[in-house]
Amino acid sequence: MAEDGRLQAAVAAGVLPSEESFAQLLRSIVVVARAIFGAKGSSVFLFDEDTDELVFAAVASDEEQELVGRRMPSSQGIAGWVLSSRTPLVLEDVRSDPRWARSFAEGTGYVPEGLMAVPLLYDEEVLGVLQVLDRPQRSTFSLREMELLGLFANQAAIALSLLLSARRAREELAGDGEAAAVAAVAGAVERLEGPKREAGLALLDALARVLS
Repeated sequence: MAEDGRLQAAVAAGVLPSEESFAQLLRSIVVVARAIFGAKGSSVFLFDEDTDELVFAAVASDEEQELVGRRMPSSQGIAGWVLSSRTPLVLEDVRSDPRWARSFAEGTGYVPEGLMAVPLLYDEEVLGVLQVLDRPQRSTFSLREMELLGLFANQAAIALSLLLSARRAREELAGDGEAAAVAAVAGAVERLEGPKREAGLALLDALARVLS
């Protein structure tokens, strides 16, 4: 890795929040989405390019947290179709749709009747899928609600983009002691305030000039 690339990766790894922080952010998004739409469930799938799979990244229900980390081929199911087509979808009868992955849904312990699903897009890159499942008061989802779900999708896409950036930066730094030291400095500077933060940023700027 070039010196300037090492520095950028180190700074990114140092200042970006941890995996736990991103998990909490994604969980808050699906919890609020479920509440806003009066839905029984809500979840975020992350697209893993390396394995070509969709991974449960966040689930709203406390009883379903064991699903986080579960995988399925990205070509399967309604979520897979939304991912590949990059197209939002509203279904009132999931079980009659040929795109529905029955075995996977049954394996999760919850089989929905209706759902809304939207792709998570960031800078034209498809990162995953956000969906809300069923609603006890009304059986249908409106187009206006689909637009609102799109706003939640934007927030989830930003969170996933930052998560992926942090992962890539940390992978690039693996085994690189010098860059890891820069990451530690960047992380410490990020936590500072006022004059101390300004001094820390000046230090990072000086490091950038030296390493480049």
